[in-house]
Amino acid sequence: MRRVTSKWAQAALSIWFVLLLAAHAGGFLPLAPIQRAEAWLYDAWLKHTAPAGLDDRVAILDIDEASLKTLGRWPWRRDTMTALVDQLFDHYGVAALGFDVVFAEPDTSSGLDTLHTLSRRDLAGNREFQAALEKLAPELDYDARFARALAERPVSLGYYFIPEGYGDARTGMLPLPSLPPAAFDPLAPGVPPAGYGANLAAFQRAAPLAGFFNMRADDDGTARRMGLVQPFGGGYYVSLSVATLQAAFGGEPVLAGVASQSFLGWQYRAPWLEVGGIRLPLSQEGEVYVPYRAGAPFPYFSAADVLAGKVAPAQLEGRIVLLGSTAPGLADLRVTPFSNAFPGVEIHAHLITGMLDGTVRATPPWADDARLIAVLVPGALLILVLLRFGPALGLVATLALLALLLAAYAAAWARHLVVPMAAPMLAVFGLYAFNTAWGFFAATRSKRQITRLFGQYVPPELAAEMSRDPAHYTMEGQSREMTVLFSDIRGFTHFSEKLPPTELAEVLNAYLSTMTRIVQQHQGTIDKYIGDAIMAFWNAPVDLADHATRAVQTALEMQAALPQLNAEFAARGWPEVKIGIGINTGRMSVGNMGSEFRMSYTVMGDAVNLGSRLEGITKQYGVGILVTQATVDADPVHAFMKIDDVRVKGKEMPVAIYEPLGAKDALDTATREAAPEFEAAYAAYQRQDWDAAEAKLAALNARAPRPLYDIYLERIAHFREVPPPADWDGVFVFTTK
Repeated sequence: MRRVTSKWAQAALSIWFVLLLAAHAGGFLPLAPIQRAEAWLYDAWLKHTAPAGLDDRVAILDIDEASLKTLGRWPWRRDTMTALVDQLFDHYGVAALGFDVVFAEPDTSSGLDTLHTLSRRDLAGNREFQAALEKLAPELDYDARFARALAERPVSLGYYFIPEGYGDARTGMLPLPSLPPAAFDPLAPGVPPAGYGANLAAFQRAAPLAGFFNMRADDDGTARRMGLVQPFGGGYYVSLSVATLQAAFGGEPVLAGVASQSFLGWQYRAPWLEVGGIRLPLSQEGEVYVPYRAGAPFPYFSAADVLAGKVAPAQLEGRIVLLGSTAPGLADLRVTPFSNAFPGVEIHAHLITGMLDGTVRATPPWADDARLIAVLVPGALLILVLLRFGPALGLVATLALLALLLAAYAAAWARHLVVPMAAPMLAVFGLYAFNTAWGFFAATRSKRQITRLFGQYVPPELAAEMSRDPAHYTMEGQSREMTVLFSDIRGFTHFSEKLPPTELAEVLNAYLSTMTRIVQQHQGTIDKYIGDAIMAFWNAPVDLADHATRAVQTALEMQAALPQLNAEFAARGWPEVKIGIGINTGRMSVGNMGSEFRMSYTVMGDAVNLGSRLEGITKQYGVGILVTQATVDADPVHAFMKIDDVRVKGKEMPVAIYEPLGAKDALDTATREAAPEFEAAYAAYQRQDWDAAEAKLAALNARAPRPLYDIYLERIAHFREVPPPADWDGVFVFTTK
């Protein structure tokens, strides 16, 4: 039943995922991440298929840094612009000239206005001055000269529209609309702008054509598309690239209309534009994708060099020329799929050559429906395959569907159409990834269930590791360097007599839960509970190079947890808990041990027994934790204070025992100072220098009394009365466990 429920949940989430992408594909719910994926796919395909090589049908007349240095800052004087236009047409014989700049302000640099003012005032009666002014005025009227240079030449001025929300200023004079309001009836490509910035009326009346040069960046700031038509006022206006191409074709009228397109038997209406007999498909918004070429396809010529006649005539003759700027200070650099600093004027050049070659692409009117079908049909098919046959056959189906979608994208591209396919591809890839992940997590959940069951018999840590990598772990006995910890509640018998059985069980459960949690936080394995005692070890089954450090830190945190635990016990009327902890490091045997009736993953050996002995003698020194020399040597993190050299029951060799003080970098000043003082007192004690040892211990006791100091003072008093034998080695012998 659970498996069936899981399958239904898997199917429901898969369907929900497909429907979400279908809502995006159909244009009902735009999703920014998928739009970014669409842009990435388009950019990658464009770079892969873009033609390379020089295309000198279009040349760019560059207002570059060298020209600004030679001719002065922009805008240049109109007599300079007049000379430049005359040079292009009379000397170089260019086919057409498009301006990617606006001439919005009159030129007063000649001083003609000042001369006219003088002629009306101070020199009004001076006939010689009036005659000279009348003769010079045509030469000094730079704007009029520039207007005459534009007249009756294949020129297209540039201007810009101000989008809605960016102000409604209207400066200069717009040309007459290129197309009537009903040109695309019943469609209406584009959203009317709020204002415009155009050229002076004299220039616009003189120039035969003009076009807008607005760039339409996508949400990521990249210029991939360009509007070729724009509704405003009483008609449609065309872009600079269209107007310049129109000028090159002799100013033939631009035509437009709506064509019928068929997709899967359905009919769609698509707008189109025709320039010089070249028909250009448009999107519903009147846009096309810029047909970028790779590399540096267009020749650039410095405007100053052209004006000075330094460019060979053959390099410009018969070319379409676009005047624009690459100078960073004029801020006409754009982001494109090929560059983050792309001259805006070159975008118009790519559009013109694309229109000449018939490689301009647009999104067809049926694109959303095609994407919707491409999401739903493969999505439904893949869900059935994955749920019925699993990930292996699902991978084959996924790859086949991705290849089919990629082929469809390529086929549309070859027909100069852009049908976004990222959403269908993401639907296919996402379904496979989701269902594969679902299967993985379902298997992981099963492993966790096994781990919980197996953990009833062996430590849960071992069960979890075995479920992840069974081959790496074994329950067979092995000998390895390990650290063992024993802890016990002091005076537990007396402690238990004060409580009824039910409350005693609650006390033990609360105590053992707190301490076990600390052990497991440091990746220790709980070996067993023996009443109130806890036995734990490190470095099995999981390899831990710092097992000694982890065990010591665990012991310190167990002691540190007692005040809070005792406060909770006191609130319930329970006795205070004190514990002793013994730790030892050494070679031990670990594995699944026991009988045919019951097995347990445990640790054994002399090193284990020594750890148990240490826990038993903590109360003899009034300390909470004791560790051996082997543990001290294996733990570089903590500071220790030597307590004694002892012989525990069952061991002939003396054992040095230490009290851990805490992390070396976190010791307080009092502890840092007291430890070497006690060790000095202990050294005097071992030398039988009772006076020196007693003095040092008394000083320590006066500052911060400890049972440990009293124990050694009692030993010194005893040895004063009963001196130790001549061969006494300073080792204290314990005869009990």
